[in-house]
Order: sequence, then C-alpha cells, then structure tokens
Amino acid sequence: MHGKVLKMIQRDLKKVVESQLYNGKAIVLIGARQVGKTTLLQQLSQDSKQPILMMNCDEMETRSMLENTNTAKLKLLIGNNKLIIIDEAQKVNNIGLTLKLIIDNFKNVQVIATGSSAFELHNRLNEPLTGRKLEYHLFPISSAEIIQTYGLLEERKTLENRLIYGSYPDIITHPEQAKKYLTELTQSYLYKDIFSLGDIRKPELIEKLVQALAFQIGSEVSTNELSNMLQTDNKTIDKYIDLLEKCYVVFRLGGLNRNLRTELKKSKKIYFYDTGVRNAVIQQFAPVTLRNDMGALWENFFIAERMKRNQNGEYFCNTYFWRTNQQQEIDLIEESDGQMTAFEMKWNANKKAHFPKSFLEAYPVKETVVVTPENYLDYLL
Repeated sequence: MHGKVLKMIQRDLKKVVESQLYNGKAIVLIGARQVGKTTLLQQLSQDSKQPILMMNCDEMETRSMLENTNTAKLKLLIGNNKLIIIDEAQKVNNIGLTLKLIIDNFKNVQVIATGSSAFELHNRLNEPLTGRKLEYHLFPISSAEIIQTYGLLEERKTLENRLIYGSYPDIITHPEQAKKYLTELTQSYLYKDIFSLGDIRKPELIEKLVQALAFQIGSEVSTNELSNMLQTDNKTIDKYIDLLEKCYVVFRLGGLNRNLRTELKKSKKIYFYDTGVRNAVIQQFAPVTLRNDMGALWENFFIAERMKRNQNGEYFCNTYFWRTNQQQEIDLIEESDGQMTAFEMKWNANKKAHFPKSFLEAYPVKETVVVTPENYLDYLL
C-alpha cells in the first residue's frame, strides 16, 4: 500500500468464525466474488492445529466426490481430517444434503463452506441444514481491518481513495491498478453470478438498471420511475433488484414508518456494498475535489462500513432511513433493544445537520449523530 511492504490483511470475521468452530454446526461464508473468501480460508487453515482437507469445487473431480455421496464414501474422503474446507460450494449439486451427512455422522469434524452467490447457496442449503449451520457474510475490507493491518495514519490517508475506488482486497493492496481492476471486476465478475442464476431474459437491462441505481444512491428509489426509464414492467425491475441484492452488488434500506401519518410507506433506498463498484459502473473516477456527488457517496460509504462493523463485531440491530411527505429526512436509523440511534452523514463538516422534532418526539431516540470525515471512525471501531 503506497509502496510499503504488503501485509496480509487480517479479517475480523476470522476471529468470529474461530470462536464458533467445533460446535456441531456447518459454517457457511458467503459474499461477492473477489472479496477474499479463499484467502480467509487459507488463513483459517494455516492457524488450525487440526488435520485439514481442503477442497476446491471449481474442480470437476472434487464436485463429483461431493455429489450423490453416502456416509461410507464420505468416511473414505474425510479420513482422519478434522477440518473440512469446501471452497465454491455452490457449484456442487445437493451440497446441503452432503453437509448434513457430514454434520450428522462425523461429530468431531468441522465443515466450513464458501460460496459467491447467496441465492444458489440458500436454495441448496436451507432445507437440509435447518438448525445445522451458521452463516456469515464476508464484505470488502473494512476501515477497522485497515487500521489493524496498516495503522490509523494509513486509514486516514487512504480514505478519499477508498471513497473513489472502494475496498476490495486487490484495490487496497494494489492502488495503482485500481481503475483497471475495477473495470475488469464490474465487466466480468459482477454479472456472472446473476446471469448464471436467474432466468435473465434481458442481460443488457441488468446493466442499465445497475447504472440507474448508481446515479440514485442516497435518494429514494421508485420502481415505477425505473420501469418507465428502462421501458420494462415493475415486476422485472423488482426481480432484478432482488437478484442484485442476492449477488452482493447492492443492498436495500427500508423506510421506518410506524408512528406518524406523514411518514412515507413502502419506501426504499438502495446502496452499493462497495463505492468503487458503484463508481465503476458509471465510469466516474474523478477525485473528491471535482465531484458533485460527494454527499451521496459519503452516505453510501458510511452505511456500508457501519454494516461491516455491526456484523464483524456481532452487534445486532434493525436499520432504516426515515422520511416524511414534507421531505424531512434522516439518513440512517439503527434500532437495538427498543432504542434508536439516528445518523446524518455530512461530507462537509461545516454543514448543519437537522434532526426533525417530530421524529425525536415520536420515537425512543437514544442518540443523534452527525458523521463527518473528522469523526467517522468513532462509529466504525
């Protein structure tokens, strides 16, 4: 990073996974392609004191061993190994049944499986593995992980770079190749899972939809508006947004509406898991000083970082935004144990943030926070 000796970035999820080993459940790691799942598996295997069997399901022979198997065949395959690591598990037919056989019949064996597409993996795991799995989402690199590996100074110095180019592992470790790498990522990997998954009749429509969503981060998203713009029906737009969520391109934030008549019903905002991917789909890599979308970009960045912090630290909460007919708005609300924390994001620290009185009186608000580049780390560590 910036000419330094490259260090292996320690992922926070590693500690979480290690704390759950040998508890009689399969551990499933899901996340976008290129986000570092295989590297995390290698780190887990290096630190394990147990004999390990590592399988890559990109290989046909490995897939055939795991498909249509039985306990006797699995016994031969597993041998004396105690940690079984299955990479790209979504490529194996009936993988859920195979994992169930291992969990039920080999009590002192731990299985860790990864997959890049939640949609496929969920469909293949949910029925057989009810109550038998723990599922974790591996995100792009977080601010906390950068601080642990490179230190606070590097985190501050690279903030603007990450807002533009995002936080995929290869971008963090090879910033000089960022534009080339991101363009490749968005052109070849981004849609690969989607096209292999759903019944996609209009591939070009998916790309146009992703671009439209990239221009709307931080704003409310209207299915009607998108279907008019892209000349298709609401059902197709909803289906494609759903697929984009399941492939970790975007995530949805729903509107909070419980107490006030003026609150917008059924409203949603859509953000990108990674701001670099968002900028790449619209080919907008201008530096921070020349951009007119910094407010929305900062909002997307912080909400995605906060999501990483909450999952990696195992903080459980519901998340929303809030808006009324009178355009009163709060960017992010977290609800935990009946209490709410309200966040407003401001790239320009001198801009005043306003928390509407009607919201503060209607809800049990524990804290209001204005997040700026000066204080954002207080809420991410």
